[in-house]
Amino acid sequence: MDASIIGLHTVIFLVVLALLFDFMNGFHDSANSIATIVSTGAMSPQKAVVWAAFFNFIAFIFFGFHVATTIGKGTIDPSIVDHHVIFGALVGAISWNIITWYYGIPSSSSHALVGGLAGAAIAKGGTGTLIAAGFLKTAAAILLSPLFGFLLGALLMVMASWVGTLSTARKMDRFYKYLQYVSAALYSLGHGSNDAQKTMGIIWMILIASQITTADAPLPFWVVLACQTAMGLGTLFGGWRIVRTMGMKITKLRPVSGFSASASGAITLFIATSLGVPVSTTHTITGSIVGVGAARNVNAVRWGVAGNIVWAWVLTIPSSAFIAGVAWWVGQHYF
Repeated sequence: MDASIIGLHTVIFLVVLALLFDFMNGFHDSANSIATIVSTGAMSPQKAVVWAAFFNFIAFIFFGFHVATTIGKGTIDPSIVDHHVIFGALVGAISWNIITWYYGIPSSSSHALVGGLAGAAIAKGGTGTLIAAGFLKTAAAILLSPLFGFLLGALLMVMASWVGTLSTARKMDRFYKYLQYVSAALYSLGHGSNDAQKTMGIIWMILIASQITTADAPLPFWVVLACQTAMGLGTLFGGWRIVRTMGMKITKLRPVSGFSASASGAITLFIATSLGVPVSTTHTITGSIVGVGAARNVNAVRWGVAGNIVWAWVLTIPSSAFIAGVAWWVGQHYF
């Protein structure tokens, strides 16, 4: 690829577009961080988004950049990356996020981005442009993250219920209400570390393609700060449509179940981030919420709502890939 094709003004435009996706990611996925703590009444919505946004922002202090590396260097062939491919990928991901936000569907911003990258890359160079290892990580995460969240959420719910037998229901509600502050903070750390790194990977890809940096150079720190800030601001503004679906429609949550769901989600995200897996925070917390509901009573879960969410998961990658492919074609002719 001729690097001179990407001028400075184009690089700036694409970086801004990537940060817009990051903002949308925080806005769209804020429900993942705060739905449990808001729906149980442990914290007001206004305080919850500030709480989540703060821990979203500081997440880079605690984790490396394994996920950014997977997205930036391990998803599509770096040699085919140009401004059209990145433009198509970001338009595909942002468009799918807007569609699912509008309808209140908790889809995965992570998989929308991966689908966008795949769609734009295939539109340019065919399926041979995809890196199998990176997509296998993502495919495995689609199946394993909600399953792991489900099992761990159910286990924590059973353990927490057993502890609850040692005291009165009112005292245990108060105890788990305060524990939710901790679990929500940990989940927001996991969300900020895993999701913001995906945008870091995209901007890293832009900088490498434009020869502003090299593939061997470390990730510039300004990219880290910009991405964490954009995600934190997105979370601060919040996506209330999805909060209602996540926190109220799947199953009825109490402080003990809210704590169990967010704690199991946080543990899953920590493991995935340390392994460099671009896991879906939406899939993770949904699996955890269903797990705590099922542990209490199988009939406590609204399986129809959960089924609709699963359909959104199935459609996310192909839909965002299709939009990205169209956006790549438009970019080729007009951008």
